Amino acid sequence: MENSQNRILIKHGKIVNVDSVVDGDVYIEGGVIKQVGSNLTVPGGTRIIDARGKYVIPGGIDPHTHLEFQFMDAVTVDDFYRGTKAAIAGGTTMIIDFAVPKKGQSLLEIYQKYRKLADGKVCCDYGLHVGVTWWSDKVREEMELLCKHHGINSFKTFMAYKDFFMVDDSELFEIFKRCKELGAVALVHAENGSIIAKKAQQLLAAGITGPEGHQLSRPEPIEAEAVGRACIIANQVNCPLYVVHIMSKPAADALAHARSIASATGGSPVFGETLAAALGSDGKQCLHRCWYHAAAHIVSPPLSPDVTAKSYLIRLLAEDKLQLVGSDNCTFSEDQKALGEDDFTKIPNGVNGVEDRMSVVWEKGVHSGVMDVRRFVAVTSTNAAKIFNVYPKKGCIAVGSDADIVVWDPVKTRVISAKTHHQAVEFNIFEGMECHGVPEYVIVNGRVCVDAGVLKAVQGFGKFVPTPVYSEYVYEKVKQAKVIMLQRS
Repeated sequence: MENSQNRILIKHGKIVNVDSVVDGDVYIEGGVIKQVGSNLTVPGGTRIIDARGKYVIPGGIDPHTHLEFQFMDAVTVDDFYRGTKAAIAGGTTMIIDFAVPKKGQSLLEIYQKYRKLADGKVCCDYGLHVGVTWWSDKVREEMELLCKHHGINSFKTFMAYKDFFMVDDSELFEIFKRCKELGAVALVHAENGSIIAKKAQQLLAAGITGPEGHQLSRPEPIEAEAVGRACIIANQVNCPLYVVHIMSKPAADALAHARSIASATGGSPVFGETLAAALGSDGKQCLHRCWYHAAAHIVSPPLSPDVTAKSYLIRLLAEDKLQLVGSDNCTFSEDQKALGEDDFTKIPNGVNGVEDRMSVVWEKGVHSGVMDVRRFVAVTSTNAAKIFNVYPKKGCIAVGSDADIVVWDPVKTRVISAKTHHQAVEFNIFEGMECHGVPEYVIVNGRVCVDAGVLKAVQGFGKFVPTPVYSEYVYEKVKQAKVIMLQRS
């Protein structure tokens, strides 16, 4: 790497962290932030980026992607190269993907498979969550090996996808208990899979086979019930719980309720993630006359048919009743979606979002006046860094942190379109949305990968980032909960 690329001075920007917005400069060398302040002394040959009138923010961390994911007889079309390239284009400099085993499959084996898939392709850094889709002594042991030797601190469970990924309540209890023993975070996909399976059978028997059947088989109380149940089970073993992709008002309310009870009674901490899709689209799209347009919006839990859910979820994010925004980027082609042409239960579930997540949150949150820029940084980067224990290496602008930085232009606009996005999928659920707020420069580990709006991502430049157990941010809350419990007893 030449010196001018290796040494960068970002001047005259507004530097944003979760607790401050300050005018200043940032000097980067060797992929690390070396100085933050004003009137910095830097070596000759340093490249200067003028950030006047712009925000200098930590690179986005997308806590929820599915690249090269084998699911429902298909493999997602965005691989680790295309997916991370698109992430960078949108201002995201780290993703956390999912290695999900089939029932009976070794967790170590699926972890190793994903490392092989990703390592040579990723354009930015990545971490992994590992799925737990079955329970046995072997799974119990492998969870410990993954935590101790392979940089994993989070395990995902499914309360949906009956006969594929779903585990029952007694298995959830054991998995959550094991996460707590290991200092890990339990992730959960919360929907009542047993009821969904029954309702889907009824709908198909009644001749409802199109994409609208997906939403009808998954009414919002089914998501809310599972959120509440997951929180109760986790609390029984004092395990920190992270509920992925909260999509509806009732589910968001159930999560906010669980959080308020936890803080009042000393229960285990609960974190809630929503999706860019839930903020920028809605379930009305699943009733579109064009079958493919409707099928392209099929995701689980479904997009809410309540068009006011978008603004509701953004408000809860602003108020810390929800903590993060992921993309759940899980993209399938038109041909792959057509696998469910005669049966909505066979439509591969998933939408795009890894490229547009930051812009959608800025447009719906900051530009609309609901959220300030510090909270934007929290929900798109810092909270994920803290929960998954890579902070302050990631998720902040500070001396010693990785130089994963975005120079964000709050005034510039762009219109989202499948014609111009960098993803492999040929459809974009945000098609035609105008977004204020564009990443003008994106610096990944000290390399300028978006340069004055031009994408220059490098295949294989990213690396695997271990996520250590016992995140202070998470387990400090567990300790506090224990103290409150002892005081009450």
